[in-house]
This record gives sequence, C-alpha cells and structure tokens, in this order.
Amino acid sequence: MSVENRFKMSAERLEELKEELNYLQTVRQQEVADQIREARSFGDLSENSEYDEAKTEQGKLYSKIAELTSLIENAEIVEEVKGVDKVGIGSVVTVQEVGTTETETYEIVGSQEANPMSGRISDDSPFGRGLVGHKQGETVKIEAPVGVLQFKILKITK
Repeated sequence: MSVENRFKMSAERLEELKEELNYLQTVRQQEVADQIREARSFGDLSENSEYDEAKTEQGKLYSKIAELTSLIENAEIVEEVKGVDKVGIGSVVTVQEVGTTETETYEIVGSQEANPMSGRISDDSPFGRGLVGHKQGETVKIEAPVGVLQFKILKITK
C-alpha cells in the first residue's frame, strides 16, 4: 500500500477505533437487525416507514464499519519522539504570529486525531506542515488563504 493511503495516528487512537468498531459490529449491528425484524412484523413493506428507516440506519452502520475497518487496516502508528528539539508529531508548540503579541499553543497530531477547535492540528495541514522539522526560535512562513503568514516558534515540548 502506498504511503498516501496510510493514516497516521497514535497507538491510543488506534485502540479507540478498534473499540468503536467492535461496538458497532456487535451491539449496534444487533440493535439495527432487531429494528428491521420488528419493522417487518408490521406487514406490507411498501408502505412501512419504520422498515425504510431501519434499512437506512443499517446502510449508515455498514458505511461506518467499512470506514473504521479501512482506517484500522491502513493505520500507521507514529511514535512520539522524545528529547528532539524539532517540531514533530506529539510536539506541543507555542507560536507567535510575527507583528502581534498574541501567542497560541498547538499539539501536532496525525490526521485522524486532528481537532483544530481544541488545539490539535494535523501534521498534514498547511500549518502543521509548516511547523514540522523546525526548531525553537525559528520563524516559519505558512501559506494561508489571506496570504503568507509568519510565525515564530517560541517553545516546543513533548
């Protein structure tokens, strides 16, 4: 499998995905099967909205199971590198936009763990890519929709 089809994530995230998949394949799949069975008992399937809803739910469930299976099969576990002075996955980086006094702190994570609203940015995002590999004190240029922004790396922790 090519590198582009791999999903970078921590071992913890992989375990979360496996647990979710197990739940969907056991508990949730049985619940949906029961809903379909109950809806069938109502008779004529051509005018049975409960049956239609249950089949739609089954389709969504199967799609989610396929998505999780693909993520798990193509997971690339990325170990956090400790003691390295460069930004990488697992780094917590404090940056300051050049020309401002405001600082922001981000954790660099794999794409499956990214949540920008909680300060977790992907190493594949433009901002993450711009930071990875740089050291404390360096100024990096990040291509953004509003133009090129410059950030100074104030602090890196693991």
